[in-house]
Amino acid sequence: MKIICSSEESLHRPETFRWRERMKLLDPIGDFIVVLPCSMRKPYSRSKSHQIFKKYTKYYQELIITSPFGICPRELESTFPIQSYDVPVTGDWSFEERKIASELLKYYVGDRTVVANVSGGYKEVCREYLDNCIYTCKDGKPTSFESIYNLREELKRFPKLNKRDRLLHELRSIAIYQFGGNGIKFIPDDVSIKGRYHRKLLSDKRQFALLNADTGLYSLTLKGGEILKNLSLKVVEINFDLTTNTLFSPGVEKADNSIIPKDEVVIVRNDEVVAVGKAILSGREMEEAIKGVAIKIRQRKK
Repeated sequence: MKIICSSEESLHRPETFRWRERMKLLDPIGDFIVVLPCSMRKPYSRSKSHQIFKKYTKYYQELIITSPFGICPRELESTFPIQSYDVPVTGDWSFEERKIASELLKYYVGDRTVVANVSGGYKEVCREYLDNCIYTCKDGKPTSFESIYNLREELKRFPKLNKRDRLLHELRSIAIYQFGGNGIKFIPDDVSIKGRYHRKLLSDKRQFALLNADTGLYSLTLKGGEILKNLSLKVVEINFDLTTNTLFSPGVEKADNSIIPKDEVVIVRNDEVVAVGKAILSGREMEEAIKGVAIKIRQRKK
């Protein structure tokens, strides 16, 4: 589903506001960040400009500046809704766009060193709040030979990130974005991945989640539900035997109020995980509604 962001009012859409709030839960990996401009094509890695950038930047923490979402760490670029928004890319930013993006950029970066290959409004955003920033684009064209040369030479000064560390950081960042700050514990140290499109996540040789390529978010198995339940995240409590693949609102005894529609949730009875699925209603609506479907169940105990 396309998120159309054609005016400044898009800064206050629920999707963009929620994205920016969740970015505040994330921590970059390492002490150095590469800042890049967004692109018209999504995810950004599919654009010609980012294919050029990534030849040199993929071994570091990458951060894309964009409006109306503010910022996007590279590891979240395939996550809904950032992977499917549509906005005119002009390089000209309003005062409010610059303010929102600058404040979020500063919050994310902290006191880390930044190499920024940006121009126009993107550079204004960086200059607004970043003190420890090196600019590699001198001619107004981030993809020019000179800019790419400057970027490559600056990056040589910094150590590359370990491949395993980058993978764990990516998986945990997605979990934090999807489940909240405590979601970092959803990904164990021994996690392994199978598949290239829809990626299966395994721990102790058992699958606990699927990283859906269409949404960039996790779908749970019952084992994944056990992990979330132990973290007290996205839990819905019932007090009856579940025998169908639909849970109606009157059957919900208690629900995590952080749940919003389309969230992955865990259904628990007597402190035991009995099913996992996708929320149709918010947690509060599940508790208060007297009719209607609350959860579409994907997997349940027989």
